[in-house]
Amino acid sequence: MTEPMIDPEITGASHDATASDGATKSTPKVTPYQEKVYNLLRQIPSGKVSTYKQLSDVLDSSPRAVGGALRKNPFAPEVPCHRVIATTGYIGGFMGDWEKVPSGVNCDKKRQLLSDEGVEFDEKGMLKDKSQLWGEFKTV
Repeated sequence: MTEPMIDPEITGASHDATASDGATKSTPKVTPYQEKVYNLLRQIPSGKVSTYKQLSDVLDSSPRAVGGALRKNPFAPEVPCHRVIATTGYIGGFMGDWEKVPSGVNCDKKRQLLSDEGVEFDEKGMLKDKSQLWGEFKTV
């Protein structure tokens, strides 16, 4: 099974990017595993969420390994790591923070990104509409 390369238009992977001040910034380096994770993320439609477990099953990996790749996603939100939640339906973490960490700022950001796409969570952080779970991943 061969995974497609991350789209250079999204990631800038084929060339160095130029910052607004004219300086050249280096292209983020990702591992082959991260590339596979990010390619799967790009399949999750707006208004839908998947789980760390669903992604790990496709990759023959572990949910923690998926979480590690998401934590290091340099292409967010174009590569939508915010669309991944815990198997229980709990909103889970975002940008290295879990919902109950002292600041919770990153999780508020995740909740807002998902809300903007029509995905809502209750006051305990649980997905309100289970029909928004999606797992129809295609591998090439």
